[in-house]
Amino acid sequence: MKFKQICFFLLVPVFLISSTVIAAPGPTEVLQPTLQGMVDVIADPTYSGDERRDARREKIMSIANQGFDFTEMSKLVLGKTWRKIDSQQQEYFAMIFTKLLENAYIGKLEGYAGQTVSYEDERIKGKRAGVSTIVRSSGMAPLSVNYVMINSASGWRVYDINIEGVSLLRNYREQFKSILRRDKFDGLVQIIEEKNKSFANEGTTE
Repeated sequence: MKFKQICFFLLVPVFLISSTVIAAPGPTEVLQPTLQGMVDVIADPTYSGDERRDARREKIMSIANQGFDFTEMSKLVLGKTWRKIDSQQQEYFAMIFTKLLENAYIGKLEGYAGQTVSYEDERIKGKRAGVSTIVRSSGMAPLSVNYVMINSASGWRVYDINIEGVSLLRNYREQFKSILRRDKFDGLVQIIEEKNKSFANEGTTE
């Protein structure tokens, strides 16, 4: 009897650990509440209108930060240049590049008032995954958005966004390569700052 009891207590922790691993949420399950939270803010009359854009964006980005890894995006878009700059420069670049992504991605979603998001497909390969969605809104053509995710220590996080077949990360990486060759890192920072300033002044998005 004692032997059986000992075996039982030894096996229970293993079973609990296995159950935890199996129960870990997948990429779509992680992404859904983040996207829904962002959609809810866009649809909320409290945040509607150009005059409330700053408050709306701030709320949306606070939700996006829960499911998007903007630091990883910043690292990947700079490539080897990321390793050549110091931690302060890395932090500042991540901040202004996140703002650029906010204007490009959130600005696009804001045009789809009363939108619904349907989850079309999920593909997992090792620690990477792709979740395909369709954004629909009355009077607007459906918008295809694919989220590329990585399973890090903090769980599944988005590190690239593909809108209508165009990868934001790849698109910016190619642009930044030529700027870095010509104007170096400081020049790239200045260009991004000016781009963000123009978005703020004009109240328009790409």
